[in-house]
Amino acid sequence: MNIFERLLTRLLRLGGSVMLLAALAVLMPRQWMEAAHEMIGLGPFPDEPVAEYLARTASALYAIHGGMLVLTSFDLRRYSPMILYLGITGCCFAATAAAIDLGTGMPLWWALAESLPVLAMNVAFLSLLGLSKRYSVATVDAPDGEATGNAS
Repeated sequence: MNIFERLLTRLLRLGGSVMLLAALAVLMPRQWMEAAHEMIGLGPFPDEPVAEYLARTASALYAIHGGMLVLTSFDLRRYSPMILYLGITGCCFAATAAAIDLGTGMPLWWALAESLPVLAMNVAFLSLLGLSKRYSVATVDAPDGEATGNAS
């Protein structure tokens, strides 16, 4: 495993683990949602059932996505097409989330706090995936038992 694969493995696991924390929001009491909503300056949490439904299902989808990131980290070469897909769609999601946030009147700090880290993480996934493929070492049986290879 080259250094780029090791970095990609760690980043997938870190990003995935952070996203898995969203599972807590699926189960949190509504009163906590209401308090958090007000604490971050968004006013009272809406009474309509759709608000709670969307908060919980969005959190569940973040957690599922996080689980996929962790899962792919255990076999980068096997799951490289999935990592590529997740990286590309993650970048698209960051742009879409920023547009939705700004279009619905969310504060600028919210849009930036949501979209920029997601964009940075997915650009890093894609960059490390590309570098790991470019610098993968082709193992050859050398006379002294050492693996040899080249960066191509």
